[in-house]
Parts: sequence; structure tokens; C-alpha cells
Amino acid sequence: MKRLSIVLFFALAGGLAWGWFKLNQPAEPMEMAEPLRIEQGVVIGGIDPDNPDIQVFNGLPYATARRWTAPDTAPQWGAIPRDARKYGAECLQPRAGLGGFVNDIVEGVGLPWWKRMLAQNYIASQPSPPESETCLFLNVRTGNMDGGAPVPVMVWIHGGSHQAGSGSSSLYQSNGLVEKGVVLVTINYRLGPLGYLAHPALTEADGTSGNYGLMDQMAALRWVRSNIASFGGDPQNVTVFGESAGAQSVTELMASPLAVGLFDKVILESGSSSYNAIHLRKSPLSTVRSAEDVGMEFLSTLAPPAATADTLRAIPAAAIISRAEARSDLTGYFLPNVDGKVLPQMIGKAIRDGDVPRVPMLAGYNADEGSLFYERMNSPTVLSKQMTGTLDDREAALADVFGTNPAKALQSLYGMESLETWDSGATDMLGDDMFGVHMRFIGKHNADAGQPTWMYMFSRTWPSKHQTIGAYHAAEIPFVFDSHSPLMPVSHADEKLTGAMMTYWTNFARTGDPNGEGVPEWPLYTSETDKWMALDYPLEIVRELRARKLDILEENLNNRIDAVTQIVAPRDVALQDEPLPGVVDEEAVANSN
Repeated sequence: MKRLSIVLFFALAGGLAWGWFKLNQPAEPMEMAEPLRIEQGVVIGGIDPDNPDIQVFNGLPYATARRWTAPDTAPQWGAIPRDARKYGAECLQPRAGLGGFVNDIVEGVGLPWWKRMLAQNYIASQPSPPESETCLFLNVRTGNMDGGAPVPVMVWIHGGSHQAGSGSSSLYQSNGLVEKGVVLVTINYRLGPLGYLAHPALTEADGTSGNYGLMDQMAALRWVRSNIASFGGDPQNVTVFGESAGAQSVTELMASPLAVGLFDKVILESGSSSYNAIHLRKSPLSTVRSAEDVGMEFLSTLAPPAATADTLRAIPAAAIISRAEARSDLTGYFLPNVDGKVLPQMIGKAIRDGDVPRVPMLAGYNADEGSLFYERMNSPTVLSKQMTGTLDDREAALADVFGTNPAKALQSLYGMESLETWDSGATDMLGDDMFGVHMRFIGKHNADAGQPTWMYMFSRTWPSKHQTIGAYHAAEIPFVFDSHSPLMPVSHADEKLTGAMMTYWTNFARTGDPNGEGVPEWPLYTSETDKWMALDYPLEIVRELRARKLDILEENLNNRIDAVTQIVAPRDVALQDEPLPGVVDEEAVANSN
């Protein structure tokens, strides 16, 4: 028996060593594709090693940008071929927070101890990716380079709270969507303080400040419209889609008049900025600071109060990142702001009042969105700091946000009626408060405006009896891209669900309707029927999903929008009539022709 145990130990150790070796092997360089000319010059992509019919063009610069300025025209390299087989540098960002998020997933999905150890050691051993302020790159993955008819284009905006992430993440670099007949584009955009910091000196210099990451996304979409035909894509059929901050970005694009005409359809996975009340200069809410106020405090240790824009732009980038790591309490403000130019009004108001383009929409969220956030926040709502203490203390804090009667109803609906059940119910409520209410809000208003809309809830969970995070935030992404981790074996049910989701997503990109051959019928969403698709296996339709809970949360959201819009901030409106540098006035161009 002892000898058998020794043999098993060494067999396991050998297996772990082999797995570690395989995971850490560098990828072989891709075989070069034929040279391709685009507007900027000649590029040479790679032949995907998993599917020789697919070509990959990575690290394509779609714009240039000096720090804290609007993106400018893309660089030219003329006849000198550009090797497009490697990804471009990621945008500068703090790294600690994203690593903690990934580790929480590894801990929570219920992996066996040896797989958990292998995953954690692998993640910890990975070198930091190349990063730079020169980071406005995108990646194109296409299977339509043989001169066939143009195919739909799907442009992915990554998540990461507007603070972290990149378009080159392995989660998004898979062939599943492309093999179903689309061209896939993934993009970088400036993040955190380098993407969204506002400051009076910057506003004085350029007429606005703080929405740089959002303007980057617009520049990427303009690049797609101008160049994607060279990769076999249809510039007149562009679906922009994203998850978390990426989905929030889609709503920010919808609310900006500068993005009109840059996309035709939208897919939103767990994100809408309908709650964002940040204004550039004057905050309409006492509980929300202005973007310039936060920017001044953030830079107060890095530059004198009277610093000019040029002085601020000369601060060492490493000092800005270190400051962001030290002042995480401020980074939540590095989001798009209402400036009267890039964003004329609060995004939630624009959605509610119909001041956004009405386009075909597919939107939804995951069943257990709060599971990765509650331990950090200790509150059932993002509109309040930690709710701790006695049950009376927590009830009073909840009532401060929602009002006495709605708070009591929420306590009952989420089962937060004792200290023993509070955390479980508050976790569920937090997911609906952060994501669910906003997804239904935008879907409902889009449908009420007469646009075809489909709503989903992703509820597939890792089958381990030890998993603790359910259908967690971002859990749907491997199913959308068919990018499942080798450490998490895919069951037959997972394969079926992955195939169905990719079919729904690409059908929608192709025609504006997810339905088609081989997948169950997904009914249109309307306020009256309130039908959602439950994305699990088997697929099923759910009616009035969490309706009473979301109704109360939506009432509070509407109250927030009303409170913001009842106060006029005249300095945030029409700061300058001149267009921003690098931003094309499409209407003016059209009128001049």
C-alpha cells in the first residue's frame, strides 16, 4: 500500500510538471499570410495555426494620441510592410486589481486542488505584457480573404471597469465566431487616469477633458468603417459588442452624438452606464464629485495647482500609475463624464428620453453577478458604502438609499431579514443593482421605441459541488468566443450551449435577429411579455425574470436620473463649438458633398 501511494504521488507530480511545461510553452510564430494593402500601408498577417483558412492581423494602430488629448489620425508606413503577427502593447494600467479578480474566479469555480494550484502558479508566473501609452491598437481575425462577398463585422470592446484589460486577451482570441462567418475586431483603448482623467487645465486647453478612452473607441470604429472591406468585412454591417465596462462603453457610444453612424447593431453583456452621474465641472448630486474636482485631487501630489496642460502631460507615466494604485478610492471616478460635447447629458437620461440611436439590440446579464463583488463592497447596492453592523443599522442604510417601504420590500424579496441571511440575499441584490436593472432598463426602452430587442440571462454554472460563485460576472465570455480554459473541461452540455450562443450572436450580427436554423426560437422582448432567454442547457424561455425586484430598483434608478437632470449645469453644455481634434463631423462632411 505504501509503495502504491509513492507511485501515485510521483505520477501526480509528473502530471503536474507536464501540465506546467505545456502551459508555459511559447507559441510558435504564425506562418506569414500574403501582403495586404490598407489605407496606412502594407501589412502582413499570420495564418492561424488552428485553422489555415483564418488569417490574423494583430497590433494594427488605428490612431495616435498625445497624453490627455483626443485621438488623431492613424500613422502611415507606406510601402514598407508591417508585420502584423504580434499584438501591440497594452495600455498602461494598474495590474493588482485584475489579478485579484482572476484569482477569485480560480478559487470560486470549485476546481480540484491540483488544478487550482496549477492555475494559480501559471497565472503568477506570467510575465507582465508589454504596455505603453502608445497603445491604440486593434486586432482583426478573418476567414474571408478569398474575394467572397463581404461578411458582417463584430467589434469587441473589452471589460475591466474602464481601468484594466486589453483587446488581445486570450479570452477573445479564438476562431469560434469567425468560423461562423464574421470578421472579428478587438480593440485597446486608454484606461483609468490616462483614459478618463479630467482637469481644469486640460479643459482650458482643449475645450473638454476626461473622455479620452471613449473617443478612442470612436476612432477604432472609424478605422473599421474605412478599412475593414480589405479584410473581407462589410463596413455597412457593424455590430459593436462588449462585456462589463465594454458593454457600458456601448451605451456611452450610443449616448454620444460623435458616434452616430459608426455601428448598426449592439450586443451588451452585463453592462450599461445608465447610473453614471459624473459631470465635468459641476456635479448635480452632493454624493457625486465632479470629474475635474477628482482630477485635481488625484494630480495634487504630482503637479502644482496652477500647472498647465503641458506640465500635466509631462508627468512621468509611472508616477500616474503608482498614484492610481495608492488612491483606488478615486479611480472609480475615471469614467466618461457629461461634458456637453462628447456626452451632452447623463447616459441614463439619454436612454430613457430616446436621445440614443435606436438599433437592434441583444442584451442581458448573468444569474450571479454579485458573487465576485460582494466581499469587497459589503453592500447590496453600489449607491451606498458598506452596510454592516446590526440588522437595524443595515435596514436604516438601505432605507436611506431606497426609501422606507421600497427598502422593506427589497429585504423581503431578497431574504435579507436576518443577519444570518443578509449576506446571501445582499449578494443577489448587488448583482441586480449593478447589472440586472440596467440591462432591463436599456432593453425595455429600446423595445418600447420599436426596435427589435432580445434579452437573456446566462445561468450556466461550473458543475463542481465545491463551486461558490455560480454564474459569475464574465462567465459567459468563453461561451461567446468558444475560448474555454483547458483547466476547465467542457462537457457535452457546455459544447451545445457554446454552439447555440455563438449561433445566436453571429445570426444577430448578420441580420439583426438571433434566430435561425439549428437553435430554439428566441422571442422578441417587449415590456408587456417580459420574456427572457435563459442561457443554460437546455435553453428555455423565462417570463417576468426577477420582475418585482427589478421594478423597485428601476424606480430608484429613475429617481436618480430625475435628481441629476433637475439641476442645470450650464458650464457643462456646449463648451466649445469647434470640433475636437481628430474627430470628424460626419454631418458637416455629408452636407459639403
